[in-house]
Amino acid sequence: MIVSPSLLSCDFANIQRDVEMLNNSKADWIHIDVMDGVFVPNISFGMPVLKAIGQHAKKTIDVHLMIVDPDRYIDTFAGLGADVLTVHYEACTHLHRTLQAIKAEGMQAGVALNPHTSVDLLKDTIQDIDLVCIMSVNPGFGGQKFIPSSVAKVAKMKALIIEHNASAIIEVDGGVNLQTGAALRAAGADALVAGSYVFKSDNPSATISNLKKL
Repeated sequence: MIVSPSLLSCDFANIQRDVEMLNNSKADWIHIDVMDGVFVPNISFGMPVLKAIGQHAKKTIDVHLMIVDPDRYIDTFAGLGADVLTVHYEACTHLHRTLQAIKAEGMQAGVALNPHTSVDLLKDTIQDIDLVCIMSVNPGFGGQKFIPSSVAKVAKMKALIIEHNASAIIEVDGGVNLQTGAALRAAGADALVAGSYVFKSDNPSATISNLKKL
């Protein structure tokens, strides 16, 4: 199981400390949510903060763009050190072109699906996708309650990947804990994004280790 703790739930006054904690933990990736206040009703990290994080992070940088017209910033995020760049299906007019542009910059290309968006909409592009991020909450804020139907959605996504002989991995973002994580793992999830469950726990490193064991 790939564990990608979300810095959206870290202590913003001590980001370097929390990034170094993740460096020393069993976390595989570091998940960074970029929000523009338009695509989602919240604003989070901008480019200068991501640049500062990149100077300390020693793990794979997993960037999730919750913004309109993400094509404008693909080369910018590549320059900031993003290893995986995920865009929202709902924000891309020409998804295939966006995926090709991400890959051309040397990054892995991810596509996120909001809770109401069907996995079937990816069948024509699944061969070009490295990662599918199933949103198990409505994007925009951390700490939301897990949407139970997300488990069946993961299973359906897994079946579509197998049917098309694709290599995309499935990441799940929102309301992840040991209980939901176990169900998602059984359904076919490969990576889990956990924010408040990690950073608001008494021992974040131990919490990450427990998620790794799923």
